[in-house]
Amino acid sequence: MNTLLRSGTAEAVISSLGAELISFRRTDTETEYMWSGDAAYWTGRSPVLFPIIGAATQGEIKADGQAYKISNHGFARRSEFTLQEASDTQAVFLLSHSESTLAVYPYKFNLFLTYILSGSTLEISYRVENTDEQEIFFQLGTHPAFNCPIDGEGSFADYYLEFEQKETLDRLFLNSTGQLINGQTDPLLQEANILPLNHEMFEHDALVFKNVSSQSVALKSKLSAKSVSVAYHNFPDLGIWQPKNAPFLCIEPWHGVADSEGFTGEIRDKSGVISLPPGGQSTSSLTITFN
Repeated sequence: MNTLLRSGTAEAVISSLGAELISFRRTDTETEYMWSGDAAYWTGRSPVLFPIIGAATQGEIKADGQAYKISNHGFARRSEFTLQEASDTQAVFLLSHSESTLAVYPYKFNLFLTYILSGSTLEISYRVENTDEQEIFFQLGTHPAFNCPIDGEGSFADYYLEFEQKETLDRLFLNSTGQLINGQTDPLLQEANILPLNHEMFEHDALVFKNVSSQSVALKSKLSAKSVSVAYHNFPDLGIWQPKNAPFLCIEPWHGVADSEGFTGEIRDKSGVISLPPGGQSTSSLTITFN
């Protein structure tokens, strides 16, 4: 089931499957900012990553000595959410633990996604509640994919990322399978806030950054005034990704990253993991604005 939000000349469409944003467009110019999900490249559009980000060692997490098989990026993106409330400009979706989630992740939880559309700005709020009688552990991430070029204007190499502030960032590399962090790094920004884009920079899979200072990143072009800005709260890490020569770019604020090669710990030991006591909750947000 899809839910449509409207505000001024903006429309957003959210699917109940994964509570996934599948369209965000400007109606007066018919400009679509979100990737279409064409299977020739990638069927995703803006999945939520929960309760893990990326891959887990041997495809499993461990909790209290027991192993649980879990797919990359967790199960929320392939789960049906319940629409809790909706209006012309707001929608609230909920995923709660079930027998199927407890089989792969041994904790009870509520995961709320709230979408609020105001003009050209869409805010997505994430709230995780611990409904268990024990402490729970999880990672949480976003994965929005934006058309690039925007509206077909120019080429991918005409675009760049503009960080909110000057950054010194080392890229973390994934291993040959694109699954686990292999320990290799490469300095990509040195006291700069502009990152020019080209397809070649993704030959070794995603760009992964830890502890990014900026709270927003914008996708801009040297040739067009159309751009997309992504602001985020309580997402300290960042992934930037596209499959080979794809006409889109993913800007992915995360709380945590994939396991490193050789990681043998439990879920509580994963990088960037969030812990909540019984009755506790964690909140974060992602705000997308088109210009």
